[in-house]
Amino acid sequence: MKREEALDLLKSYVKNEKMIAHCLASEAVLKELALHLGEDPEKWGLAGLLHDLDVEITNADPRTHALKAAEILEEKGIDPEIVEAVRLHNEEADYDGYRHKPLHHALAAGETITGLITATALVYPDRKVGSVKPKSITKRMKEKAFAASVNRDTIRECEKLGIELNDFVVISLNAMKKIAPGIGL
Repeated sequence: MKREEALDLLKSYVKNEKMIAHCLASEAVLKELALHLGEDPEKWGLAGLLHDLDVEITNADPRTHALKAAEILEEKGIDPEIVEAVRLHNEEADYDGYRHKPLHHALAAGETITGLITATALVYPDRKVGSVKPKSITKRMKEKAFAASVNRDTIRECEKLGIELNDFVVISLNAMKKIAPGIGL
């Protein structure tokens, strides 16, 4: 599936602009991670873009979220590796350590860090991701009350990709800075 088709598919299921911005941010982070790791940036980007396709259908219920998205993507003939990564990105889905491929860890960690980066940007006076420094993100990682719904352990899955947390923060932040105007940050 081409990127524009994927974006149309996303927008046919997701109407909330903030969720669409999250998916666009996830796409950007996944593409950068793919480039960093020598993987296919288009494939990884599609996983990031489409991972929350079912968020409004399932009301983000952790028992069903990602399962419906995987079903929809399977029906659309999306690469099975993308479908599998989407199915497993839900934190509840990984209770037995099913995430074992680089794309699985990249999607889980990459889509999760976008929330921490966004929350950090929003406490800056200009509310712009361009003002955020990597050190601010790593500092906020330690503050459990800040963006409390962001699972820090999931972000640390970057280490399963062989990427240290500080480097992961830089890669992710730079990816989001590239698309900041398009996501309102």
